[in-house]
Amino acid sequence: MSEEKKGFFARLKEGLTKTRDNIVRGIDSVFSGFSAIDDDFYEELEEILIMGDIGVNATTAIVERLKQQVKEKHIKEPSECKQLLIESIKDQMQVDETAYDFEKEQSVIMVIGVNGVGKTTSVGKLAGKLKDEGRKVLIAAADTFRAAAGDQLAEWASRADVPMIGGKEGADPASVVFDAVNAAKARGVDVLLVDTAGRLHNKKNLMEELRKMNRIIDKEFPNAHRENLIVLDGTTGQNALVQAREFGEVADLTGIILTKMDGTAKGGIAVAIQSELKVPVKYIGVGESIEDLQKFNSDEFVNALFDVNMDDIGELHLPEEEAGETDAEE
Repeated sequence: MSEEKKGFFARLKEGLTKTRDNIVRGIDSVFSGFSAIDDDFYEELEEILIMGDIGVNATTAIVERLKQQVKEKHIKEPSECKQLLIESIKDQMQVDETAYDFEKEQSVIMVIGVNGVGKTTSVGKLAGKLKDEGRKVLIAAADTFRAAAGDQLAEWASRADVPMIGGKEGADPASVVFDAVNAAKARGVDVLLVDTAGRLHNKKNLMEELRKMNRIIDKEFPNAHRENLIVLDGTTGQNALVQAREFGEVADLTGIILTKMDGTAKGGIAVAIQSELKVPVKYIGVGESIEDLQKFNSDEFVNALFDVNMDDIGELHLPEEEAGETDAEE
């Protein structure tokens, strides 16, 4: 594992301290407090997972899988269930290898989400990451409704050393997208990143604006790989799930960027979102710098959540070939 990855893991682990206190202490008390694996044991476990923002759907799936494994492996001691629970949560959060195909193909990535979640910052960080991977990137500043959004994005574009096409404040976002798409085609750009408005006069306007932008991209750039990444603030817990559902009504969500995971007690929402919406968390952010946004890795996340020692990670993987695949992705 690279130094950057190790550093990120340490920051993620530190960032999840409050979540760990919120969920893991409760789980540990169940494993040590019960002398038998019975209905009360499972009920208590379910309650702690749901209270920890992991959500009803994910909790039900995790506990059902645990019950099945306890039965298959003839486990009698509650304390022996912890590792099975960790693996079950990892399975819930696996991200398919094809989830990052857009990084290798000519793509248009629309980045959506309400104001204040770290959307513009995420666009800048993602642009920097893709450029470092050798991709030719262009940013479209289509959030023309928020004062200073363009300036903020221009600063990030400069930091990432990526060109930007922007409209004046109050300009039609769809026209910015039209210009950016045509510039991307003319310049042979690999990835066009579109920053969108997080709030208009009302929700109906905002959603209609997103539809309009999508129609322009469909018409002007039909062969491009499409991604709609929603940025969600990890500190908002169940509200993040509500936001994702609302945006999902007008945009085909393909992935989630989960921000502000440094210091939230609601980190369990990462599990809930993936399970409830069937949309993978693709990136996770734990700070302000470009390297503080990384691809989501279920093993790393759950190891950080449960404070699993990095040296033990090799032993925690399931079959060897799966471990090999994960390493290759990193």
